Amino acid sequence: MTTATRSRTMLTLAELCEELAISRSTFYDWRAKRRAPRCIKLPNGDLRIRRSDLEHWLDDREDAA
Repeated sequence: MTTATRSRTMLTLAELCEELAISRSTFYDWRAKRRAPRCIKLPNGDLRIRRSDLEHWLDDREDAA
């Protein structure tokens, strides 16, 4: 998988927050409560979220509403 392809399938925390229109602190609050989408923690400590995990997470929220 090329870097360009990987960047489309994985979101940075900033991209996720922008897409959901939430603050970083809201994301970290959700994560602490285990309510955030699944994340991948990179060796440098940065987080990435797979696009597919976000889509599944959003689908689950829709069913719960």
